[in-house]
Amino acid sequence: MAGRWQRVLLKLSGELLAGGSGHGIDETVMAGLADEIRDVHRLGVQVGVVTGGGNIFRGLAASTRGMDRVGADTMGMLATVINGLALQHALEKRGVHTRVMSAIEMDRVCEPYIRRRAVRHLEKDRVVVLVAGTGNPYFTTDTAAVLRAVEIGAEVVLKATKVDGIYSSDPVAHPDATFHPHLTYQEILDRGLAIMDLTAITLLKENHLPLVVFNVGQRGNLLKLVQGGTLGTSVTE
Repeated sequence: MAGRWQRVLLKLSGELLAGGSGHGIDETVMAGLADEIRDVHRLGVQVGVVTGGGNIFRGLAASTRGMDRVGADTMGMLATVINGLALQHALEKRGVHTRVMSAIEMDRVCEPYIRRRAVRHLEKDRVVVLVAGTGNPYFTTDTAAVLRAVEIGAEVVLKATKVDGIYSSDPVAHPDATFHPHLTYQEILDRGLAIMDLTAITLLKENHLPLVVFNVGQRGNLLKLVQGGTLGTSVTE
């Protein structure tokens, strides 16, 4: 097997899936991501994916406008299901057997998330797309990604972004921002770097789980990373 890791958890944000439009699903972007995942899967690497939902509905933003936070977060979780089903469609068009598993049960649409079943799907060479976050309000999909990675025994969390890794500040707004090729969990917490929320970083730290933040917009980056290439920002102890 030609992969650096045997089992990975890939986190895809909703914003990423929206492409340049900022909302909805950009089919060109989705096709590119499906190609990337297929190429990694062909190496024999087991791939779990957690999708965000911000391209369709952002619960936290809605709650700041006066919507009940629990209801808003539930809508956000449902948005991740739409993204997960779209990714499943794109992957299966490419011959990759895919299962969507939801933290909120909806039997007619996808399977309920059961840890042992998810692991079994991975062992049977299926990509597993994990949707509906943790199934609870007040938790981000980044936290869900780390939680699922720990549960399924992933060796690393790969956070796909539109930039090359972690910078001292937003590199789009601040072109002079400093790029960090490597950080520790504690440095992220101490510097207040907003790459993931506090709960997600703490969960990574407590479980000694590495994180790599990388630019998925450049074709082949995911494959290069899994094959041992150096890119993005690695976060470890």
